[in-house]
Amino acid sequence: MKWVWALLLLAVLGISRAERDCRVSSFRVKENFDKARFSGTWYAMAKKDPEGLFLQDNIIAEFSVDETGQMSATAKGRVRLLKSVAAREALCPTWLEDPLGFCSNWDMKYWGVASFLQKGNDDHWIIDTDYDTYAVQYSCRLLNLDGTCADSYSFVFSRDPNGLPPEAQRIIRQRQEELCLARQYRLIVHNGE
Repeated sequence: MKWVWALLLLAVLGISRAERDCRVSSFRVKENFDKARFSGTWYAMAKKDPEGLFLQDNIIAEFSVDETGQMSATAKGRVRLLKSVAAREALCPTWLEDPLGFCSNWDMKYWGVASFLQKGNDDHWIIDTDYDTYAVQYSCRLLNLDGTCADSYSFVFSRDPNGLPPEAQRIIRQRQEELCLARQYRLIVHNGE
């Protein structure tokens, strides 16, 4: 009888894993993304780290739209270099329009010390946002042959530096699960350093 339950449990787990598609091309992004509503200040509350040097804490992103409709952003935070030295770095992407009109992405370029230590442009997608409370961003730096991501990172942003309400947290957990990144995020400290 125990074998039957064990086989049934394995079958259910296998079916649920098979139903979840972790290929980057299958991830849903925010439909009808409104750049003007997204503009402004966002505070990183949590992130899934990529490989290599990256912003550690006190991460604040500013998004703006110019008179031509071009969106740009600056993200600042603390970066630890050589385990003991701290430096402030800025990441300044230029927004790119998706020709299909349903994907929100931009290329990330690195300046300052980070430009020597971190190379390449990263594609970014806004997975979900309500524009007033939360936003979930996702980036994949390197794809596996099967279309899953070998090196990804993701931010959970809040308009409020003090955190997110419970109803937004529930939505964000669902989006993290859909990105195949459940329980891979760490909280971001905002202590003014």
